[in-house]
Amino acid sequence: MGGLWEAGVKSCKYYLRRVMGNALFTFEELTIALSQIEACLNSRPLSSMSTDPMDIQPLTPAHFLIGESLTSLPDVSVMDIPINRLDRWQMIQRTFQDFWKRWAAEYLNNLQGRSKWQTARENLQINDLVIVREENIPPLGWKLGRVIELHPGDDGRVQVAIVRTSGGNIKRSIAKLCKLSISSDYD
Repeated sequence: MGGLWEAGVKSCKYYLRRVMGNALFTFEELTIALSQIEACLNSRPLSSMSTDPMDIQPLTPAHFLIGESLTSLPDVSVMDIPINRLDRWQMIQRTFQDFWKRWAAEYLNNLQGRSKWQTARENLQINDLVIVREENIPPLGWKLGRVIELHPGDDGRVQVAIVRTSGGNIKRSIAKLCKLSISSDYD
């Protein structure tokens, strides 16, 4: 009955109300802001695109819409400029950057899905596709990687993983890694 995309519309409206506040946009300004937000929502990684462990390209909703992932041009952050000093274009960009910051954090929290401590969560596996949580990632920028090495703790549960990203290998706690939900297991 359309519950999945209706949840996406609800999420968009929820964060849009919060980031716009009392700002009044013209029709054209609102259209620009919504098209940027649409790109933001359709850039989220869903699962691994291929079974090749060397490939870190994710499947996104944009692949179903236009056949490839979405990209954006680098833009200057206007988060530090007081709102009363912004011109109209900067106000639209500020709305988009606020939306990205709030929505991306919430999306990653939903991917991690904390469970009660009484139930065991599945350990990360080698070659799992993960999103690396980092602060100050630009809009439409998801830091993705493949787990190449695991470091279990004293209890046998994975605590730290080494992840291969496009920028090299990094070592992160599993609290900073979000496993994509439909990743396949590789031999």
